[in-house]
Amino acid sequence: MTVRENLEMGAYLRKDKDGIAQDVEAMFERFPVLRRKQEELSSEQQMLVIARALMSRPKLLLMDEPAQGLSPLLVDEVAKIITSINQTGITIMLVEHNLQLGLGLAHWVYVLESGKIAFKAKATDLSEVKYAKKIYLGG
Repeated sequence: MTVRENLEMGAYLRKDKDGIAQDVEAMFERFPVLRRKQEELSSEQQMLVIARALMSRPKLLLMDEPAQGLSPLLVDEVAKIITSINQTGITIMLVEHNLQLGLGLAHWVYVLESGKIAFKAKATDLSEVKYAKKIYLGG
């Protein structure tokens, strides 16, 4: 599939053809790397995944390790994108093993152990909690 076809697939439940076309162009503006051919995207594929998800105009966006396997430069870019998406009013639920990235993006942090919530705190308070420091921050 082409990049455009991927983006249009993200809007498959939508009926507003003009709105879809406008959103496709908006995704090319937001993610200039997507102007490349599909086969030329390597680690930038994650940008396409995010853009395709945004095409459905979600109120809630679920993201599972969006920075996995990316170079540090692209991790920073993904972090900026996630922040900008959240600033548009879209709620984001992020699963991330990169604690530094997760804490930098999150408002709230939940730590799961064996499928149960073992810890919950505001992201700004996490490093102050003895349990989280010991178990997750190595201190």
